[in-house]
Amino acid sequence: MNERYLTVAQVAELLGTTVRFPRRLIEERRIVYVKVGRHVRIPESAVREFIVSNTVQPRRPGRSLKLAA
Repeated sequence: MNERYLTVAQVAELLGTTVRFPRRLIEERRIVYVKVGRHVRIPESAVREFIVSNTVQPRRPGRSLKLAA
């Protein structure tokens, strides 16, 4: 069990957001979390997975969007 479990404040710091954002992720069950009594901890691997799954790749150069008229 070498997994590191982070507090909501630590996750917010890591993501560069307020604590409200990770709390909302927890409430909407968009991120894995662990309840330890009344405390909530988020596995560091879950934060990495969240970042990877929400990363948007850039478009290839030279392709333009065709707008519908």
